[in-house]
Amino acid sequence: MKKIGILYGRERSFPAAFVDRINGKAVGEIRAETVLLGGTKAEDPSEYAVIIDRSPLDIPYYRAYLKWAVLQGSIVINNPFWASADDRFFGFSLAHHLGLTVPRSAVIPSKDYPQRITSESLRNLKYPIDWWQLADYVGFPAILRPISATITPDDFSIVSNMDELWHCYDQTGQQCMMLQKKIDYEHFIRCFCIGKDNIIPVKYDPHNRHYHVDHQHLSAETGARVIHDARTINEALGYEINTVDFAIVDGTPYVVDFTNPVPEFDPESITPFYFEQIVELMADMAIDYALHGKPRSRELRWGRFLSGEMARD
Repeated sequence: MKKIGILYGRERSFPAAFVDRINGKAVGEIRAETVLLGGTKAEDPSEYAVIIDRSPLDIPYYRAYLKWAVLQGSIVINNPFWASADDRFFGFSLAHHLGLTVPRSAVIPSKDYPQRITSESLRNLKYPIDWWQLADYVGFPAILRPISATITPDDFSIVSNMDELWHCYDQTGQQCMMLQKKIDYEHFIRCFCIGKDNIIPVKYDPHNRHYHVDHQHLSAETGARVIHDARTINEALGYEINTVDFAIVDGTPYVVDFTNPVPEFDPESITPFYFEQIVELMADMAIDYALHGKPRSRELRWGRFLSGEMARD
Protein backbone atom coordinates (compact mmCIF):
# COMPACT_ATOMS: atom_id res chain seq x y z
CA MET A 1 0.00 0.00 0.00
CA LYS A 2 1.17 3.53 -0.83
CA LYS A 3 0.09 6.10 1.71
CA ILE A 4 -0.48 9.81 1.23
CA GLY A 5 -0.32 11.85 4.41
CA ILE A 6 -1.40 15.39 5.15
CA LEU A 7 0.11 17.48 7.94
CA TYR A 8 -1.89 20.56 8.90
CA GLY A 9 -2.73 23.10 11.57
CA ARG A 10 -6.04 24.70 12.55
CA GLU A 11 -7.89 24.29 9.26
CA ARG A 12 -10.76 21.82 9.15
CA SER A 13 -12.47 21.67 5.76
CA PHE A 14 -9.65 21.05 3.30
CA PRO A 15 -7.74 18.21 5.05
CA ALA A 16 -10.88 16.12 5.51
CA ALA A 17 -12.07 16.80 1.95
CA PHE A 18 -8.60 15.98 0.55
CA VAL A 19 -8.39 12.64 2.38
CA ASP A 20 -11.97 11.71 1.44
CA ARG A 21 -11.42 12.64 -2.22
CA ILE A 22 -8.34 10.44 -2.57
CA ASN A 23 -9.88 7.49 -0.75
CA GLY A 24 -13.10 7.92 -2.72
CA LYS A 25 -11.22 7.58 -6.00
CA ALA A 26 -10.08 4.10 -4.90
CA VAL A 27 -6.96 4.15 -7.07
CA GLY A 28 -5.13 0.86 -6.62
CA GLU A 29 -3.73 0.49 -3.12
CA ILE A 30 -3.33 4.21 -2.50
CA ARG A 31 -4.79 5.51 0.74
CA ALA A 32 -4.75 8.97 2.34
CA GLU A 33 -4.74 9.87 6.03
CA THR A 34 -3.79 12.53 8.56
CA VAL A 35 -0.15 12.31 9.63
CA LEU A 36 0.17 11.61 13.35
CA LEU A 37 3.56 12.09 15.01
CA GLY A 38 4.97 11.33 18.43
CA GLY A 39 8.72 11.36 18.02
CA THR A 40 10.77 10.24 15.03
CA LYS A 41 13.73 7.84 15.02
CA ALA A 42 16.57 8.55 12.60
CA GLU A 43 16.74 4.91 11.44
CA ASP A 44 13.02 4.39 10.80
CA PRO A 45 11.65 4.27 7.25
CA SER A 46 9.00 6.80 6.28
CA GLU A 47 5.56 5.25 5.96
CA TYR A 48 4.38 7.81 3.37
CA ALA A 49 4.99 7.94 -0.36
CA VAL A 50 3.70 11.54 -0.42
CA ILE A 51 3.19 14.10 2.35
CA ILE A 52 1.22 17.30 1.79
CA ASP A 53 2.60 19.91 4.17
CA ARG A 54 0.04 22.44 5.35
CA SER A 55 1.51 22.71 8.83
CA PRO A 56 2.48 25.98 10.55
CA LEU A 57 5.95 27.02 9.42
CA ASP A 58 7.05 27.96 12.93
CA ILE A 59 6.76 24.52 14.59
CA PRO A 60 10.36 23.17 14.65
CA TYR A 61 9.43 19.50 15.13
CA TYR A 62 7.28 19.48 12.00
CA ARG A 63 10.12 21.08 10.02
CA ALA A 64 12.59 18.47 11.29
CA TYR A 65 10.21 15.59 10.55
CA LEU A 66 9.47 16.76 6.99
CA LYS A 67 13.14 17.15 6.09
CA TRP A 68 13.79 13.68 7.55
CA ALA A 69 10.92 12.28 5.47
CA VAL A 70 12.52 13.64 2.29
CA LEU A 71 15.76 11.90 3.26
CA GLN A 72 13.82 8.66 3.72
CA GLY A 73 12.33 8.89 0.23
CA SER A 74 8.99 10.63 0.79
CA ILE A 75 7.83 13.27 -1.69
CA VAL A 76 7.01 16.31 0.47
CA ILE A 77 4.94 19.09 -1.05
CA ASN A 78 6.15 21.83 -0.67
CA ASN A 79 9.89 21.25 -0.37
CA PRO A 80 10.56 21.69 3.38
CA PHE A 81 14.17 22.72 2.81
CA TRP A 82 13.16 25.70 0.69
CA ALA A 83 10.19 26.60 2.91
CA SER A 84 12.63 26.91 5.82
CA ALA A 85 14.98 29.20 3.88
CA ASP A 86 12.74 31.39 1.74
CA ASP A 87 12.11 35.06 2.45
CA ARG A 88 10.13 37.73 0.67
CA PHE A 89 13.02 40.08 -0.08
CA PHE A 90 14.95 37.37 -1.88
CA GLY A 91 11.78 36.42 -3.75
CA PHE A 92 11.20 39.95 -5.03
CA SER A 93 14.84 40.32 -5.98
CA LEU A 94 14.68 37.05 -7.90
CA ALA A 95 11.44 38.04 -9.64
CA HIS A 96 13.09 41.27 -10.77
CA HIS A 97 16.05 39.35 -12.21
CA LEU A 98 13.62 37.04 -14.01
CA GLY A 99 12.09 40.04 -15.80
CA LEU A 100 8.83 40.23 -13.88
CA THR A 101 7.31 43.57 -12.89
CA VAL A 102 7.63 44.08 -9.13
CA PRO A 103 7.37 47.01 -6.70
CA ARG A 104 10.64 48.60 -5.62
CA SER A 105 11.80 46.95 -2.41
CA ALA A 106 14.58 47.39 0.16
CA VAL A 107 15.48 45.26 3.17
CA ILE A 108 16.25 47.09 6.43
CA PRO A 109 18.27 46.05 9.52
CA SER A 110 16.17 45.01 12.50
CA LYS A 111 15.25 47.61 15.08
CA ASP A 112 16.11 45.42 18.10
CA TYR A 113 18.23 42.33 18.76
CA PRO A 114 18.41 39.61 21.44
CA GLN A 115 20.38 40.54 24.55
CA ARG A 116 23.25 38.25 23.54
CA ILE A 117 23.89 40.43 20.46
CA THR A 118 26.40 43.16 21.30
CA SER A 119 27.61 46.20 19.39
CA GLU A 120 30.63 44.16 18.30
CA SER A 121 28.30 41.72 16.54
CA LEU A 122 26.86 44.63 14.55
CA ARG A 123 30.10 46.33 13.56
CA ASN A 124 29.31 45.79 9.84
CA LEU A 125 26.15 47.90 10.03
CA LYS A 126 26.25 51.55 9.05
CA TYR A 127 24.75 53.88 11.59
CA PRO A 128 22.52 55.76 11.33
CA ILE A 129 20.47 54.13 8.57
CA ASP A 130 20.21 56.36 5.51
CA TRP A 131 16.42 56.52 5.67
CA TRP A 132 16.17 59.31 3.12
CA GLN A 133 18.04 57.33 0.49
CA LEU A 134 15.83 54.27 1.06
CA ALA A 135 12.65 56.36 0.95
CA ASP A 136 13.75 58.11 -2.25
CA TYR A 137 14.36 54.73 -3.88
CA VAL A 138 11.08 53.12 -2.81
CA GLY A 139 8.81 56.16 -2.77
CA PHE A 140 5.70 56.93 -0.71
CA PRO A 141 3.19 55.59 0.04
CA ALA A 142 5.06 52.46 1.02
CA ILE A 143 4.46 49.23 2.90
CA LEU A 144 6.64 48.18 5.83
CA ARG A 145 6.45 44.39 6.08
CA PRO A 146 8.51 41.53 7.54
CA ILE A 147 10.55 39.46 5.11
CA SER A 148 9.43 36.27 6.84
CA ALA A 149 6.70 34.14 5.28
CA THR A 150 5.18 33.45 8.72
CA ILE A 151 3.33 36.74 9.08
CA THR A 152 -0.20 38.02 9.57
CA PRO A 153 -1.98 41.08 8.12
CA ASP A 154 -1.30 42.88 11.41
CA ASP A 155 2.43 42.83 10.60
CA PHE A 156 1.94 45.20 7.64
CA SER A 157 2.04 48.99 7.95
CA ILE A 158 1.25 51.54 5.25
CA VAL A 159 3.36 54.67 5.63
CA SER A 160 3.00 57.98 3.78
CA ASN A 161 5.96 59.98 5.07
CA MET A 162 9.17 59.71 7.07
CA ASP A 163 7.54 60.31 10.46
CA GLU A 164 5.10 57.44 9.90
CA LEU A 165 7.92 55.20 8.66
CA TRP A 166 10.07 55.87 11.74
CA HIS A 167 7.12 55.38 14.10
CA CYS A 168 6.14 52.03 12.55
CA TYR A 169 9.73 50.84 12.35
CA ASP A 170 10.16 51.52 16.06
CA GLN A 171 7.38 48.99 16.75
CA THR A 172 8.90 46.12 14.75
CA GLY A 173 11.16 44.67 17.46
CA GLN A 174 13.51 41.96 16.25
CA GLN A 175 11.80 41.32 12.93
CA CYS A 176 13.79 41.97 9.76
CA MET A 177 11.67 44.34 7.69
CA MET A 178 11.27 45.27 4.06
CA LEU A 179 10.18 48.66 2.74
CA GLN A 180 8.20 48.30 -0.46
CA LYS A 181 6.39 50.67 -2.81
CA LYS A 182 2.61 50.48 -2.35
CA ILE A 183 0.91 49.79 -5.67
CA ASP A 184 -2.39 51.60 -6.24
CA TYR A 185 -4.08 49.01 -8.40
CA GLU A 186 -7.19 48.97 -10.56
CA HIS A 187 -7.67 45.22 -10.34
CA PHE A 188 -6.31 42.55 -8.01
CA ILE A 189 -5.70 38.91 -8.90
CA ARG A 190 -4.82 35.96 -6.70
CA CYS A 191 -3.56 32.92 -8.59
CA PHE A 192 -3.99 29.56 -6.89
CA CYS A 193 -1.11 27.37 -8.08
CA ILE A 194 -1.35 23.58 -7.82
CA GLY A 195 1.48 21.57 -9.33
CA LYS A 196 3.48 22.90 -12.23
CA ASP A 197 0.72 23.73 -14.69
CA ASN A 198 -2.54 24.39 -12.85
CA ILE A 199 -2.83 28.16 -12.34
CA ILE A 200 -6.27 29.51 -11.36
CA PRO A 201 -6.48 33.35 -11.57
CA VAL A 202 -9.18 34.57 -9.18
CA LYS A 203 -10.58 38.07 -8.78
CA TYR A 204 -9.81 39.01 -5.19
CA ASP A 205 -10.50 41.95 -2.88
CA PRO A 206 -7.59 41.95 -0.38
CA HIS A 207 -9.12 44.66 1.82
CA ASN A 208 -12.27 42.65 2.52
CA ARG A 209 -10.64 39.25 1.91
CA HIS A 210 -13.35 38.45 -0.61
CA TYR A 211 -13.07 36.12 -3.61
CA HIS A 212 -15.28 36.64 -6.66
CA VAL A 213 -16.37 33.84 -8.99
CA ASP A 214 -16.00 35.77 -12.23
CA HIS A 215 -14.83 34.09 -15.43
CA GLN A 216 -14.59 37.29 -17.49
CA HIS A 217 -12.52 39.50 -15.18
CA LEU A 218 -9.31 39.37 -17.24
CA SER A 219 -8.53 40.16 -20.84
CA ALA A 220 -6.90 37.35 -22.82
CA GLU A 221 -3.58 39.22 -22.82
CA THR A 222 -3.54 39.98 -19.09
CA GLY A 223 -4.73 36.47 -18.25
CA ALA A 224 -1.91 34.92 -20.27
CA ARG A 225 0.62 37.25 -18.63
CA VAL A 226 -0.36 36.45 -15.02
CA ILE A 227 -0.40 32.71 -15.74
CA HIS A 228 3.04 32.96 -17.34
CA ASP A 229 4.48 35.02 -14.49
CA ALA A 230 2.97 32.80 -11.78
CA ARG A 231 4.32 29.70 -13.48
CA THR A 232 7.76 31.31 -13.84
CA ILE A 233 7.90 32.10 -10.12
CA ASN A 234 6.83 28.62 -9.06
CA GLU A 235 9.25 26.94 -11.46
CA ALA A 236 12.14 29.09 -10.26
CA LEU A 237 11.41 28.61 -6.56
CA GLY A 238 10.27 24.99 -6.85
CA TYR A 239 6.82 25.51 -5.30
CA GLU A 240 4.11 22.92 -5.97
CA ILE A 241 1.50 24.76 -3.89
CA ASN A 242 1.43 28.54 -3.74
CA THR A 243 -0.61 31.67 -4.27
CA VAL A 244 0.74 34.48 -6.43
CA ASP A 245 -0.86 37.94 -6.12
CA PHE A 246 -0.93 40.53 -8.89
CA ALA A 247 -1.90 44.20 -8.72
CA ILE A 248 -2.96 45.35 -12.19
CA VAL A 249 -2.01 48.94 -13.14
CA ASP A 250 -2.75 50.21 -16.67
CA GLY A 251 -2.88 46.62 -17.85
CA THR A 252 0.50 45.74 -16.32
CA PRO A 253 0.53 42.97 -13.66
CA TYR A 254 2.78 43.83 -10.71
CA VAL A 255 3.72 40.76 -8.70
CA VAL A 256 3.06 41.84 -5.10
CA ASP A 257 3.14 38.58 -3.12
CA PHE A 258 4.16 35.04 -3.96
CA THR A 259 5.74 33.20 -1.05
CA ASN A 260 2.69 31.52 0.45
CA PRO A 261 3.37 27.76 0.59
CA VAL A 262 0.32 27.19 2.84
CA PRO A 263 -2.43 29.22 1.14
CA GLU A 264 -5.93 29.58 2.53
CA PHE A 265 -8.23 26.77 1.33
CA ASP A 266 -11.32 27.48 3.47
CA PRO A 267 -14.47 27.08 1.30
CA GLU A 268 -16.25 29.82 3.24
CA SER A 269 -13.54 32.21 2.10
CA ILE A 270 -12.37 31.05 -1.32
CA THR A 271 -15.96 30.00 -2.27
CA PRO A 272 -17.20 26.41 -2.75
CA PHE A 273 -16.56 26.77 -6.50
CA TYR A 274 -12.80 27.26 -6.16
CA PHE A 275 -12.60 24.93 -3.17
CA GLU A 276 -13.92 22.06 -5.27
CA GLN A 277 -11.37 22.73 -8.02
CA ILE A 278 -8.49 22.85 -5.55
CA VAL A 279 -9.49 19.65 -3.75
CA GLU A 280 -9.66 17.78 -7.06
CA LEU A 281 -6.35 19.16 -8.36
CA MET A 282 -4.56 18.48 -5.08
CA ALA A 283 -5.88 14.92 -4.91
CA ASP A 284 -4.90 14.17 -8.52
CA MET A 285 -1.42 15.63 -7.99
CA ALA A 286 -0.80 13.58 -4.84
CA ILE A 287 -2.04 10.37 -6.47
CA ASP A 288 0.14 10.94 -9.55
CA TYR A 289 3.23 11.45 -7.40
CA ALA A 290 2.43 8.36 -5.30
CA LEU A 291 2.05 6.24 -8.44
CA HIS A 292 4.87 7.58 -10.59
CA GLY A 293 7.21 9.43 -8.26
CA LYS A 294 8.48 12.94 -8.85
CA PRO A 295 11.67 13.89 -10.69
CA ARG A 296 14.28 15.06 -8.23
CA SER A 297 14.87 18.80 -8.48
CA ARG A 298 18.43 20.04 -8.53
CA GLU A 299 19.41 22.45 -5.80
CA LEU A 300 18.99 26.18 -6.33
CA ARG A 301 16.48 25.94 -9.17
CA TRP A 302 16.49 29.73 -9.47
CA GLY A 303 20.18 29.63 -10.43
CA ARG A 304 19.27 27.77 -13.62
CA PHE A 305 16.73 30.45 -14.50
CA LEU A 306 19.20 33.28 -14.08
CA SER A 307 21.74 31.45 -16.25
CA GLY A 308 19.16 30.99 -19.00
CA GLU A 309 18.69 27.25 -18.52
CA MET A 310 14.91 27.23 -18.43
CA ALA A 311 14.12 23.56 -19.10
CA ARG A 312 12.04 21.79 -16.49
CA ASP A 313 13.39 18.82 -14.58
